[in-house]
Amino acid sequence: MYEKHFGLTERPFSIAPDPRFLYMSQQHREALAHLLYGVGEGGGFVQLTGEVGTGKTTVCRCLLEQLPEHVDIALILNPRVTALELLGSLCDELQIQYARDTTSIKTLIDVLNAYLLDSHARGRRTVLMIDEAQNLSAEALEQVRLLTNLETTREKLLQIILVGQPELRELLAREDLRQLSQRITARYHLEPISRVETSAYIRHRLQVCGASATLFTDTAVELIHKLSGGVPRLINVLSDRAMLGAFVEGKRMVDAPIVQRAAREVLPEEGLEMPGKGVWHWLRMGTVAVLAGLLSYFLAVTIPLPGSAQLAMNSVDEPVLENPVVKAVVAEKPKFKEQLSEEPPIELATSGAEVPQTNESEDLSEAEIESQLESESLVMDLRRALAEAGPYASSRAWKSLYGLWGVRSSAVSDEQACAQAPAAGLRCLQGGGTWTALKLFDRPTLLLLVAAEGRRVPVLIREVVGSQVRVQVDGRDLEVPIGEIERHWFGEYRLLWKVPPSGNAALHPGDRNADVKWLRDRLAKATGLTAIAPDPFYFDVGLKGLVQSFQRDLEMNADGVVGARTFISLNNLDRASSVPRLGAVTASR
Repeated sequence: MYEKHFGLTERPFSIAPDPRFLYMSQQHREALAHLLYGVGEGGGFVQLTGEVGTGKTTVCRCLLEQLPEHVDIALILNPRVTALELLGSLCDELQIQYARDTTSIKTLIDVLNAYLLDSHARGRRTVLMIDEAQNLSAEALEQVRLLTNLETTREKLLQIILVGQPELRELLAREDLRQLSQRITARYHLEPISRVETSAYIRHRLQVCGASATLFTDTAVELIHKLSGGVPRLINVLSDRAMLGAFVEGKRMVDAPIVQRAAREVLPEEGLEMPGKGVWHWLRMGTVAVLAGLLSYFLAVTIPLPGSAQLAMNSVDEPVLENPVVKAVVAEKPKFKEQLSEEPPIELATSGAEVPQTNESEDLSEAEIESQLESESLVMDLRRALAEAGPYASSRAWKSLYGLWGVRSSAVSDEQACAQAPAAGLRCLQGGGTWTALKLFDRPTLLLLVAAEGRRVPVLIREVVGSQVRVQVDGRDLEVPIGEIERHWFGEYRLLWKVPPSGNAALHPGDRNADVKWLRDRLAKATGLTAIAPDPFYFDVGLKGLVQSFQRDLEMNADGVVGARTFISLNNLDRASSVPRLGAVTASR
């Protein structure tokens, strides 16, 4: 209805889960990294919780899109079932044949175990994801726990992800469920997003729909954040209704009074229950605001003021705010400027738009102004480069990444590039994570950045220098701020890493080969620790202990198995190594 009025291609704040509007905050990326870590390591449970509307489904959808080819997933959306029905649903998801009239749990477990063993033998991994897991009965939860007993001598056959509301944490904290709770290897709780992230979230969705200018004032964004509590779903509802209100009034910008009226239309009359800030919090704030107003009126009437002051008081033209919730927010209006000075609002860059002047800008030196203009120009260069990236962006990115390793590549896709890696003594590592993970890897990396229309563009991160990143987009070299990269990055990465001399991509306790000897030597050089080894080529208990100690020091999963992350960390300790480095990420958030 209002799209044409604002120059948009479609409504930007629909609550439908359209992947083009995907926006992940820093903590959403961390939650995704936890899930990907759990899927990659195998065994035990992974738990993801969060309030209604905080983005659990978004994270899970992103996980499903990034699962490696060798992972099979079973998704249970309705957990209000018996233990027998749960096993039947799991078999159905994995397309396991069984007698439909069976009432025996043992029968289902037997066919499931046979399937998992066969999948494991074929190099495949199986994951069970249960949504709304707080609704599982105690009987079903116990059956879920027993599923983790399906294992080989080395690892579990089934990885289980439990997704639910905060009640799931309370449920698993019960004494009778401690056995299940102790098997959870990774936990993450999603909180509502911050004010700055709210601004970025609104900006991102507007950009996807073709917005070329700022459509929400700073105070409108502030009010939306406070009324929604930072819950993305409620941000959508409020923003959509506010844009409709601005359209009805013929305005081109959404301001705080419009958001106030939108809140009265879409929020419950008793106020909005926000995570960590319930309705009583806002009622108390509203009461304080009303009492303060009455006290001011009483003082103005009973205590005469000097003429100039009395005139100033009577001439103030403040809007009439009927909603006590909004009264409380606007009562804090003097704080807006302080908060914005600490956390600058993220504005949509416009071409040829008039930039509003502030008192602070008058105090900037010429050098500071030039620096700001240069930064804005770099931001626009990245956005333009992403928008103009063509169909060969992926092949050019991989060609450049391999070139940094001294290898020629003509791969045109991730699959071809990763298939080429072993011949060069390399391997691919694909996953999801944060700048912290990239700092630990310290390797040139391909990031999938999202252009304005939602298209994902492979971008080569060549080097990080201070707060700037040297990147290559479809063959074009740029240097942009880390923060701008983060606004377009949802956590997906690809990188290359070097395997030991004999080419083993993983070493397990019990292995016997030349790379085990290499591992002993590298650990001794890195840590100064050694273990008595009658056979230096054998991965014995003593070597496993050294590996676990090394992994714990780097806050990795201390399972004693040497995989990609452990190999990369060992290679990083050799400063004389010829492997290309990313450089220190000093401005990670």
